[in-house]
Amino acid sequence: MPHLIGPDFIGIQVEDIEAARTFYTEVVGLKVAANSPPGTVVFDTSPIPFAVRTPVIDLKAPGELGRGVAIWFGCDDADALHERLVEHGTLIVFAPKDGPFGRYFAFQDPFGYTITPHTVAQS
Repeated sequence: MPHLIGPDFIGIQVEDIEAARTFYTEVVGLKVAANSPPGTVVFDTSPIPFAVRTPVIDLKAPGELGRGVAIWFGCDDADALHERLVEHGTLIVFAPKDGPFGRYFAFQDPFGYTITPHTVAQS
């Protein structure tokens, strides 16, 4: 029977793609991938690619962006990233704490999405 294997790509839609590129590279610390389709900025993340793109829906329609969807990123040091985001005035949804997947916290990006970074063990 055909079935889903697992997440293979994560993309969010934003009104200002250049502001998104700046936030995710200069504040969060992601690197832009070598190739991105038009209207999209793909970041060099693994094991799953992450991208921002121009909208294909009305982002101003009532409701919360991504309500009920959890977007988690592995990172090398959740506490240090939290400090960096605070220094840049990023809205913190909740401060770092220990959880089942390591140290984690959540922030809201400038476009209204909640992102949860967690420290992952480096090999």
